[in-house]
Amino acid sequence: MAQQFPDRVAVVDDSSSITYRELIAQAWAVASGLIRRGIRPGDPAVMQSGNTVQTIVALYGLILAGAVPVCALPQHREKEISDLIALTRARVHVAQADWPRADLAALAVTMRERHDHLEVVLAVRGRIDGGVALEELVNEPIGALPELNSEGLALLQLSGGTTGTPKLIPRLHCDYVCNARTWGAFWGWDERVVSMHVLPIMHNAGLVLSLVASHMVGGTAVLAPRVDPAVMAKLIEQERVSDMVINATVAFRMLESPEFRAADTSSLRRVCVGPQNVEHAKRFEEELGLRALGVFGMGEGLIMATPWNATAELRRNTVGVPIHPLDEVRLVDENCNEVATGEVGELTTRGPYTILGYYDAETYNAGALTPDGFFRTGDLARATEVDGRVYYAIEGRIKDNIDRGGEKINADEIESQLSAHPAVVSAAIVAMPDPELGEKVCAYIVARGGQPTPTVETIATYLLEQGLAKFKLPERVELVTELPLTPVGKVAKKQLRADITAKLEAQRWEAKS
Repeated sequence: MAQQFPDRVAVVDDSSSITYRELIAQAWAVASGLIRRGIRPGDPAVMQSGNTVQTIVALYGLILAGAVPVCALPQHREKEISDLIALTRARVHVAQADWPRADLAALAVTMRERHDHLEVVLAVRGRIDGGVALEELVNEPIGALPELNSEGLALLQLSGGTTGTPKLIPRLHCDYVCNARTWGAFWGWDERVVSMHVLPIMHNAGLVLSLVASHMVGGTAVLAPRVDPAVMAKLIEQERVSDMVINATVAFRMLESPEFRAADTSSLRRVCVGPQNVEHAKRFEEELGLRALGVFGMGEGLIMATPWNATAELRRNTVGVPIHPLDEVRLVDENCNEVATGEVGELTTRGPYTILGYYDAETYNAGALTPDGFFRTGDLARATEVDGRVYYAIEGRIKDNIDRGGEKINADEIESQLSAHPAVVSAAIVAMPDPELGEKVCAYIVARGGQPTPTVETIATYLLEQGLAKFKLPERVELVTELPLTPVGKVAKKQLRADITAKLEAQRWEAKS
């Protein structure tokens, strides 16, 4: 695309833009500079940078150098980043020096001191002690680049949660290209597409369904710095955004924002919402005049979406159909037997861009696939056949994850940290419903006598001291004398989820009366 559309704008953020010609030149210079500093093909590079033009320059530079970006987030803190660096034996740490909500520069210095194998700290938008600034690399001479293997490892995505040690998703160059190209073809994208992403661009959805898919056809990728409807509205008007992939939290904020309602959003053609909320979808179409399309995507591969011409009922109540003709989807019971159409089963899949296992996780991978090679997603789904085409609706999940505004939080990780708290005998982490974020974290705790009573504040302070990201913190604590158990001795989390849901509902009714 750099040769076909050299002067077309490739990436826009809230304060700058870059053309295809400039993007490839700067990425090439970054790659050359990293190679001169000893970075070799296959070297992992943990990325901790936000939605900026410079982040994309760094990402593409790493890929051109043959390095393997590890897609962390600026919101991650010391424990998560240290675990990722240790697990991957990372040789590069990319950090956004001017990140407004945490001192990532200081964190990068700490990581460099802790991990001997870290060779390069690459500072994005600023400088870091002992690091090299991206703004310097983009002006260095270019040199020869390594030849990339299309079937080689392109990058590592984070899975929906961790269990003490991060679980990483290996994505290949060929399957990322296939995934992104298929997404664009599904919607008929061409060089006129302007796709905006407001959630972290380093998420799989940001890269595959926005950035790379746009660049496959010569379109423009617009990066919003944060989920702020006023900022989003300004960018939509300014850049004439045509496509967005958002989650239910972003949809809620758009609907509730006077600034967004007052904006000129007439350029928007497609807004894909995942997971789809029936009420949000209805309001999108009736109040904003935007056709809301369901979408389901996972870092492990499979993408589904509701076609443009699907009925309102299908758009609002399903996540649609697989986007690639070679994607296979099967709903199974606990014994991996296929369930009948209309029944709920675990969503399993295989296809041209779905992984065959996690990175360096042989033990876990033993149960990640069915005997015939279908990846087990841990999501529950129901199939509906309409006019010979099968549509899928997500009905929950088996995996013990909490989806807080699109960020997946694994309960085991928090429970493991709380088990060492001096005031906690035992703890169970469950999702509690929230109208804006979808779910929040609730901690059921059996307190230890003779210690200060655990509270939301004291638990938060403790977990932050352990290096956990702020978005993982429990936002409600329920003290109990014991945790309920299932007949086989496991914590009955279904019962706890029902309990907190009932309590929240009772509080809402009490507030209304």
